[in-house]
Amino acid sequence: MAALEIGVERKPGVVCLQEPPGESGGVGISHSAYKIRKLTRVWTAVRKGRGHATDGRTDLSKGAKDDVIVIDDKRTGDEMTKMINIYNESDLQTVVRQARKINWPKIIRQGGSTILVGSMHAHSSRWDPRCKGQHDGTFWEEIIDEYGVENGNDGWPTHHWTRKGAEAESTIDLTLANRTITRWNTLDGRPATCSDHELIELEFSIEKQEEADNVQVIGWNLAAMAKEDEEAAEILWKELDGERGHLDQECTGDEVEQEAEWCQETLGKVIDANAKKIKICA
Repeated sequence: MAALEIGVERKPGVVCLQEPPGESGGVGISHSAYKIRKLTRVWTAVRKGRGHATDGRTDLSKGAKDDVIVIDDKRTGDEMTKMINIYNESDLQTVVRQARKINWPKIIRQGGSTILVGSMHAHSSRWDPRCKGQHDGTFWEEIIDEYGVENGNDGWPTHHWTRKGAEAESTIDLTLANRTITRWNTLDGRPATCSDHELIELEFSIEKQEEADNVQVIGWNLAAMAKEDEEAAEILWKELDGERGHLDQECTGDEVEQEAEWCQETLGKVIDANAKKIKICA
């Protein structure tokens, strides 16, 4: 249980696992520092002795019994926080993804904080600048837009895979919240966990951020970018640019226009992934 050992070192209150290790021979897996709630494809481990009351919820999803864990977590004097841990694969019988079986209005609008983490298996350029084709991303885009939740992902890949000898990476593990996510980063945990997914570490504020109905994004706060953000943006731009052929003296006017459009669109994706947006209330 390398992920939980890393949790002991970094001291998070809750650790969410997708595709947990199998338990065989009737011997259950446990850990002295955590109380683990287990379903077939998701485990949620709550750190012991942290002074929080934690209860499981079974009334917020219908038919996603093996792939979604919802807990209510509360410390005295604080509001309730709902934490959803999901493995969003299709049901083998109905071919319906597990996220579509969740009562989202009740989860997000019932009050308190809501934090959603998991392996969504959804591809979209909104959270992955490397994405070349939309696949099961529309559902999550609609959740983000309809409920105004924040996407904590910064464009960094969360999944690394090899097929037919070719290596690739993508962002399919999302972190969504109806509160401000104050920190989100991946850990160099793949060698320790033997997983092809990155370990993700996050912090969020339980204070509700009131926002006007009409908010416009007018740019990015480039002056606030840290050196590592600038370096990450440069690396990502070179990576995306390296996948394209460059214009030469024989290019047509249409090709120049297409190149300009690509540069503008891709630059926006790169900056989105590494800089904070500037918003105004209209």
